[in-house]
Amino acid sequence: MHKYLLYLCSWLAICFLSACQNKSTESTDNAANIDSTMIVRISEIEVYPEYLKEYLEFAHNVGATSVKEEPGVICIYPMQQQKDSCQIRILEIYASQEAYQHHIQTAHFQTYKQGTLHMVKNLDLVDMHQMAPETLPLIFKKAQQ
Repeated sequence: MHKYLLYLCSWLAICFLSACQNKSTESTDNAANIDSTMIVRISEIEVYPEYLKEYLEFAHNVGATSVKEEPGVICIYPMQQQKDSCQIRILEIYASQEAYQHHIQTAHFQTYKQGTLHMVKNLDLVDMHQMAPETLPLIFKKAQQ
């Protein structure tokens, strides 16, 4: 089941990356120009049950604020496993290493990080490779229909 979750998250990463591309009519040209310095990561987080509700609020807030206020943050998409609500996965996509470094210095990220340290039982940051960047513009075009 864990393997399928990683496949799903990889697919979601591909979907979100397509939002960064220009118009779909330029999809072939844009796919060749996808920035190879882009960071795609899945944060695998286990939260102590007694802090779950509070943690989910922190995760939602940092994701929404980061995407809204930081141009280099393409996606921070928190998800909760259906079979174990204390298992959280966050799909993170940054335009570059510099964008990621800027992100972790922001006030909203520091509030999240420091505010949730005692809530997190386990954290694993899993860096991913893009598998089919040429499909990115097409996926988002379909999602908008």
